[in-house]
Amino acid sequence: MKLTSTETRYGVVAIVLHWVIAILITLALISGFAADALGRDGLGALRAHIVCGALAGILTLVRILWWAIADRKPDPVDTTTGWQSRLAGLVHILLIVVPLGMLASGVGMLILTGSGPQILSGTLTALPDFEAVAPRGPHGLGARLLIALIGVHIAAALYHHYVLGDRLIRRMTA
Repeated sequence: MKLTSTETRYGVVAIVLHWVIAILITLALISGFAADALGRDGLGALRAHIVCGALAGILTLVRILWWAIADRKPDPVDTTTGWQSRLAGLVHILLIVVPLGMLASGVGMLILTGSGPQILSGTLTALPDFEAVAPRGPHGLGARLLIALIGVHIAAALYHHYVLGDRLIRRMTA
């Protein structure tokens, strides 16, 4: 398999970035909701959330650079109509923009509460009041929007692969 994408398949780099980012975002969402639910006892979950979110954000930036500098996406499949193609494009853009917005709001919360170094070093004994800082609202909204976008993305891939029979999922697997 080639490092770069062809007209019909994604390359190894794009595939690895896709799946690693997907796993990190999933872990960031799970640990973020766990930290919120655990409250004062959620420091470990919050640390995991910060690490997974930061790595997902960094790799998303790497992915953008990869597409801009070294690779191109495969052509759309023949079974995609005009409105489906536009919707798919919007969902894919939002799957990049929303996580980057969440990264920015997460960093903003750490800066505004002054808690970042203490959380990551393990010296913090109580969680800061994230609700008191402005980025908290968009961060929580972004998490819910991201879950909806992931659901639409997965449903569309399964629809294409199994209902339309165009085996779309095979483009993103090794």
